[in-house]
Amino acid sequence: MRLAVVGGGSTYTPELIDGFARLRDILPLDELVLIDPAADRLELVGGLARRIFARQGHPGRISCTSDVDAGTDGADAVLLQLRVGGQAARERDETWPLNCGCVGQETTGAGGLAKALRTVPVVLDIAERVRRRNPDAWIVNFTNPVGIVTRALLTEGHRAVGLCNVAIGFQRKFGKLLGVPPEEVALDHVGLNHLTWERGVSVAGEEVLPALLAEHGDAVAADLRMPRPLLERLGAVPSYYLRYFYQHDEVVRDMRTGPSRAAEVAAMEKQLLEMYGDPELAEKPALLGKRGGAFYSEAAVALTSSLLGTGRTPGSVGTGSMRTDSGSAASDGPAGGSPDIQVVNTFNNGTLPFLPDDAVIEVPAAVDRNGARPLPVRPVEPLFSGLIAQVTAYERLALRAALEGGRDRVFDALLSHPLIGQFEYAERLTDDLLANNREYLPWA
Repeated sequence: MRLAVVGGGSTYTPELIDGFARLRDILPLDELVLIDPAADRLELVGGLARRIFARQGHPGRISCTSDVDAGTDGADAVLLQLRVGGQAARERDETWPLNCGCVGQETTGAGGLAKALRTVPVVLDIAERVRRRNPDAWIVNFTNPVGIVTRALLTEGHRAVGLCNVAIGFQRKFGKLLGVPPEEVALDHVGLNHLTWERGVSVAGEEVLPALLAEHGDAVAADLRMPRPLLERLGAVPSYYLRYFYQHDEVVRDMRTGPSRAAEVAAMEKQLLEMYGDPELAEKPALLGKRGGAFYSEAAVALTSSLLGTGRTPGSVGTGSMRTDSGSAASDGPAGGSPDIQVVNTFNNGTLPFLPDDAVIEVPAAVDRNGARPLPVRPVEPLFSGLIAQVTAYERLALRAALEGGRDRVFDALLSHPLIGQFEYAERLTDDLLANNREYLPWA
């Protein structure tokens, strides 16, 4: 089996490598190809990757290249984790929106739109190259903004599934708080990428969310940096990204007074790359845990093994121990069993009736070699569905702007976003976005 990672020079990659090494019985790899245009980073990351495989006794070969065509040729699956413009572009995304008193962030608001505009054309070009060489290959997209990028891939007919680590992170944290193995924790996870709520948490079929909040509400709230009364009022645990919506002005004040997250990450990446160059280092360093992306490797292994049918052990990895025996596709699951249940990003297809079928949602889905099919979702409360619908409309306009370009399309997307929504702000932010991204937007 051959897998390729586009963006393989990322400092995230050793997290992924560690998962591939530990979980090789679930996803047996003969070759892993790391692809990145930054040769210096790729050499450091690739060297550490080989040492991790060697220490953990993985027999697979790791190769590195800057050539997307050569690197993805013959790949059974391609993982996308790229960042167009690097941390410098992220720093700008987090800075210029603050001039209007709006959140500066890399996946939502004006900064998130800028990232989408830079990223979608590049990802679609890569996906088309993959399709020409390997029409049956799966694309696992971890590139932000995951919802918009995955929608672009699916709209163009690519065999793609979007992946985020928020759900698996909650599953692991809840399992630790409850004192149960994480694979026994199942989530009622619903929404869009980076706009989700855990409306239920069950263990062995028993709903435990009320008890979880009653006993551990302070710890959960502190981890999210949100007030406990908000969680109690919602009756759910929101993704930490919802802090940008529920506490917008407070977040803006914090962003204006403290160092940007991009600056913190850039400093961390410099330190990590120095560590990766140490020939004695043969494991992912503890510092990587502060970089973000926790449990990404386990989620990626679970999803990829399900899509390729490599015989994943039921309940061993993923975002819930639930399984389903319904549907004619059950025989196409791993090892001929029923599909695995994992939280992914895929087409709505009627799952949330208040959204169009081609919206990309983030919910538990049955995953096997035929792809991902969302499981039925109980009705979504208006407190959540209203925001979901508005952000879905924004994402549709954002994708249109990314595919077709044009100042007016950028303006429309910004005006529709619930974190902006005012004519004066949308006008100024449109100009700022274009001024800060001209080198990545030929039409601008």
